[in-house]
Amino acid sequence: MKAIFSAIILLVAAPAVLCHSTFQQLWVDGVDQASGCARLPLNNNPVTSVSGNDIRCNTGTKPVASLCTVPAGGKVTVEMHAQPGDRSCSNAAIGGNHFGPVIVYLSKVSDAKTNVGDGNWFKVDQDGYDPSTKIWGTDNLNTKCGKRDFKVPANLAPGNYLLRAEAIALHVAGQSGGAQFYMTCYQINVTGSGTANPAGVKFPGAYKASDPGILIDIYKPIPSYTVPGPAVYTG
Repeated sequence: MKAIFSAIILLVAAPAVLCHSTFQQLWVDGVDQASGCARLPLNNNPVTSVSGNDIRCNTGTKPVASLCTVPAGGKVTVEMHAQPGDRSCSNAAIGGNHFGPVIVYLSKVSDAKTNVGDGNWFKVDQDGYDPSTKIWGTDNLNTKCGKRDFKVPANLAPGNYLLRAEAIALHVAGQSGGAQFYMTCYQINVTGSGTANPAGVKFPGAYKASDPGILIDIYKPIPSYTVPGPAVYTG
């Protein structure tokens, strides 16, 4: 009987785990960098607390040996999938009604191979919610095989940066602590001759559990949606 009960629990839990996802790959100006500079999460479970250090680069992640070179002004693409190494476009990048925004941050650091993400983060891209179409940023990820493109500000100072790609699932966010945060940090080196060092926010600290873009019942009408965090820096 105990074995049967355990099997039932696993069957019930399995769909939820399958709907979880991670950002895994990076593209630079259309060239696939795979996962070489990604601090891949240990699993595809979400972070649910905005007050702990896991909100920086996910739970238990560690620096990797490689950097991805990114020119200032270039196009970067982050890529999300549900299971490790599964890049099939026939599978949802993030399924199970995990609707929410997609956000990208950068943090300038002295050494991206060692930094723990405790510096200042500035937002460079976001895809929230369109009330006219009822389409979320995660919907667009699924339409585009898990990919989100953005332009690196052309005036950024060269050097090492951490790139933080995040999707926030709001399907159970009608109660405090219900929002699910899926993020991965990538280690990059920005090249160019820019001089800009944008001001940023800290993680933890940038989000509050009570923020209107985090504590929200998405099954009620949404005339407008406020993406969590600061405004996007465009340069």
